[in-house]
This record gives sequence, C-alpha cells and structure tokens, in this order.
Amino acid sequence: MSNHIRNNNDNVRGMAVEVRNNDIARALRKLKKKLAEDGILQELRTREYFESKGTKRRLEKLAAIRRFKKQRIKDKDNW
Repeated sequence: MSNHIRNNNDNVRGMAVEVRNNDIARALRKLKKKLAEDGILQELRTREYFESKGTKRRLEKLAAIRRFKKQRIKDKDNW
C-alpha cells in the first residue's frame, strides 16, 4: 500500500505526490502509478455500474479461466 497522509486522529486522509521543479507531468504519472498499485482505479471501474451476483460470479470465473490458460502457456514454454 502506498504512503498516505495522516492527520492527528490517525485517519487516512488521502494520497499525496510531491511536485518537484514544477514538473506536473511527472507528479501525475507517479500519482497514476500509485492509484494503479492500490487498485483504486480498477475498483472505481467495477463500481461504476451495478452488477448482479450472477454477473460477478460469471466474470470471476472467466478471469480464473484466463489466468489458468495463461499459466499453462507460460509453463508449456518453460518445459
């Protein structure tokens, strides 16, 4: 988990990125990287619309199948 700014109550307030030499582009890239590492962007995408339990289950199953196939191909190459 990335570094968060904490206030006196020890509550998480947000994520911070230091801007050096007025290089906003670099700071923005670092922020996006931190958000991706924490999985915040992916969570926002999944929560954008309501998904029923059946849809979630189906998507998780498809993701598991993709991971399994990808791992088999990787193992096959190393064989």
